[in-house]
Order: sequence, then structure tokens, then C-alpha cells
Amino acid sequence: MSGNPGALPSSTDDDAAAPLPSEEPAEAPEAETAPADEEPKPKPARPPPPAFKVSTFVYVFLGLLGLWMLIDTAARNSIACALGMVNSANCPGGNPTWGLYYLIGFHQNYLLLSMALAGAVEMLVTSLAYNYTTNWVKAAMVQKWSAAFRKVQMEAIRSGKKDRIAALKPHQERLTRLSSEVSIAQFKGMAITYFLLILIYTWVGLLIGGANSVQQTVALGTGSTIDLAARVTSALPIPWWFIIFSLYTVPFSLVFRRILKHIWLRRYEERNPVTPPPAQKAAGGAA
Repeated sequence: MSGNPGALPSSTDDDAAAPLPSEEPAEAPEAETAPADEEPKPKPARPPPPAFKVSTFVYVFLGLLGLWMLIDTAARNSIACALGMVNSANCPGGNPTWGLYYLIGFHQNYLLLSMALAGAVEMLVTSLAYNYTTNWVKAAMVQKWSAAFRKVQMEAIRSGKKDRIAALKPHQERLTRLSSEVSIAQFKGMAITYFLLILIYTWVGLLIGGANSVQQTVALGTGSTIDLAARVTSALPIPWWFIIFSLYTVPFSLVFRRILKHIWLRRYEERNPVTPPPAQKAAGGAA
């Protein structure tokens, strides 16, 4: 055998030299050129940016303002004083009576009546906000469709058929989208009511807090009295006026929302009249 033997012939070298089936050939392919008579396709236009809506700005602003009032007591009292407040420890005295204090304050002599009128004002504005942002027809349709869809979905789940359950997915996605649209509309109304709720409650608290002990005392029909500024119990740090004022707002909310909803539906019916179906005899059927 020689000192420098040559490499044994094998098929490894041939396989390494040959390109793999998945590799590109060594030579670069020629660039494809479009025919001379064919014009290049224009790029798709970018969608326009969403238009600025003043209503969205107002909703966001009121929501942030309500959050700020909830955190900062001084800011909450200052904004509530702007509604009209005098002779209060938290508001500058000596200002002329104006605003709500001039309209429903009654010089803090009739606190229960002032609370009732303040609750009516709050619920009226709240109902107007919900009525403006809510599509009652759409909300009723989504509620009806949700109830019907739940029944069909439960029957499909009980049957155990996967194809039947899969066939309901497109309908579920559409129902979810419609439900989210109704919920977003309700959140817009909440941005207004959230701010107004804090504002009116603060104003009523300042009104009662600025009254003297005689004005804060309310006589009950049983001969006993109650101090509106006193707490309900020692364990519950809520004054009596807070509970009474909350009870005032419940009936006003129900009445105003029912009335405004009825007016909204009447106007919708006038704008979108429904043609009644023709009689069976007029349509050519049997009498």
C-alpha cells in the first residue's frame, strides 16, 4: 500500500454535488416582466381615518370628570357649588342665590321638598341621556333573539351533534356583535349619568350640611323626629338623607324612562310605518 492513498470512490461525493430536489437551481431565474401594453395595477387606497365625533369627546370628558370628582373631594364640592350654593362651609358664602339653590333650595327650610325636586331633575336628565343613546327597537330585538337562541343552543348541546353546534356559530357571532353594540350605547348614557349622579348627590349633601340643626330635623308622623345629617347606625356610615334621596329617585326614574321610551317608539313608528299584510281574500286566496 502507498503512503498517500487516494480516497475511495463512493456515492457521497456525487450526492453532494447534485442539488437536492427542494433546492433552487444555481442559475438565477429571469425576472418576469409584464407585457408592454399592460399597465401596472394601482395600489389599493388606504381607508380614511374615522371622523371626529363631538359626542364621543363629550362622553369621554364627562366620564373622566366624574372619576376625578369621585377621587378629589375639593373638586367635587367646587363643581357642585357651581350649581348654586350659598351659606355652606364648603362653598364661598355671600354669593347671590342662583341656580338650583334659587329654584329649589327654599333657603334650606324645606329640605325634603328640595331633595324630591333634585331627584326629579337628576332622573329627568338621566332618562334623556339613556333615551338619546339607546335604540329601543334594536335593544328589544336583541333581547328577543337572545332568548330564542339560548333555547336552540341548549337543544343542540343536548343532542350532542357537533355539526349542529357548529352551524350555530355564525348566528352566535352575529348576536354577540349586536349585543355589544347595544351595551356600548348604554355605556355612553352611563358616562352622562355617572357624572350627574355624583354632582347632584354632592349638591344635596352640601345643601343639608349647610343647614342648621332645626332645619335638618324632620318630624315623622308618629311624633318622633329624625336628623337628616345623622348616620343610620354607628356601623353604617351613611346619613339618613342619602337613603331618603335614593328612594326619591326610584319612582322618578321609572316614570320618566317609561314616558320617554313611549315617545321614542311613537316617533320611530311614524318614521318607519309598517304596511299591514293584505287580507287573504284580496290576495287571491279562499275567503
